Amino acid sequence: MKSDVESLSPTRVKLTVDMPFDELSPHLDAAYKRIAAQVTVPGFRKGKVPARVIDQRFGRALVLEEAVNEAVPAAFDAAVKENDLKPMGTPDFDVKELNDGENLAFTVEVDVRPEFDAPDLEGFTVEVDAAEPTDEEVAEQVDALRARFATLTDVEREAADGDVLLVDLAGSCEGEEVADLNAAALSFEVGGKEEPLPGFDDAVRGARAEDVRAFSFPAEAGEYAGKDIDVTVTVQKVRERELPTADDDFALMASEFDTMDELTADIRERLSRMKRIEQGVQARQRLHDALVDSVDFPLPESLVARELEEHFHDGHGDDEHRAEFETEARGRLKSAILLDRIAEDHELTVAQEELSAWLMQQAPRYGMTPDQFANELVRAGQVQMAVTEVRRAKALALALEKARVVDPSGVEVDLDALNADLAAAMASGGLGALGG
Repeated sequence: MKSDVESLSPTRVKLTVDMPFDELSPHLDAAYKRIAAQVTVPGFRKGKVPARVIDQRFGRALVLEEAVNEAVPAAFDAAVKENDLKPMGTPDFDVKELNDGENLAFTVEVDVRPEFDAPDLEGFTVEVDAAEPTDEEVAEQVDALRARFATLTDVEREAADGDVLLVDLAGSCEGEEVADLNAAALSFEVGGKEEPLPGFDDAVRGARAEDVRAFSFPAEAGEYAGKDIDVTVTVQKVRERELPTADDDFALMASEFDTMDELTADIRERLSRMKRIEQGVQARQRLHDALVDSVDFPLPESLVARELEEHFHDGHGDDEHRAEFETEARGRLKSAILLDRIAEDHELTVAQEELSAWLMQQAPRYGMTPDQFANELVRAGQVQMAVTEVRRAKALALALEKARVVDPSGVEVDLDALNADLAAAMASGGLGALGG
């Protein structure tokens, strides 16, 4: 077999392959066997139909087509190895010649990984946030814990941020009732982390008990998409949160500690542990971004176009959304190419236990057990995708081992200690004790 490579662009090549007919013989034999097993010819057992009979009854052209369909991808793989190409995406095959008994010639156009100088992994320094929590952050966590034990007291004043309102809601669109927005005796915090409806907080600030407020917001999805929803809020009660005093009695009630000083010290330590874990996440992401920014190479435009086509096939999204998605797609593709190059340069491989660990991490995201997820990957032909993902993660982990990670004061961060903290937190469930 002879193969020649023509460069069409820095990211696309055209392979021309000429295969002598004797190299097609094994594929012809296999084609005859497959056809013999599928057809019924009187006088012959299934699977035992001679080649000459198949040629007579069904035509030599059928056998040649079956053989070529098997031979061309195999010859393409061999030509890729012979020419040290790194194909990306789906190859476009075109059979140019098929001379029975003489030769098979075909061309393949395919995107390939561009050539570029890989970055020196030893030369990167990334800065992460400090691990020591501030007094304000500790106080915020104490207040969040106090809020869990707060009592609600009716007040006669105007509603302000932090108050909890008891309200009735009525919604309509173009004069017709919106059933999902008609409810009584609902509790909402004014200015809370999640506004129940767009414009709700602005409408009810300053309201008193028995006041009625109205506002509108544009529906973004569902049967009312693109239309304005009109909402009427009837305030039944304005209630103020009263937080317990942060003293030793509170510490005894809200925790396993006897004093407020002990509780505060524990909160500070938990915050510090969480911040150290956040340092690890930051180091990984910031190093990744620095690596990607350190290199410049052309991307296979057909791969970008295909991802855009797949995402916007239903016509949704405006020009701004399309531009944003294209930027993200280009970033993902550039990252994949770079990490694949690092993995290849450092001869990284994926062990079975590493793939199993990845399956255990990913399966819950899809509501499956690891075994179910593994079977689904096999069924969908995505096992190699999973191996590639693990290999890229290993490439980034290798880069992180070689990089210098510092905090804002320039002190080097011990990544091994960060990993130990993460393992300890996962084992104890300690991370769940913090937050609102």
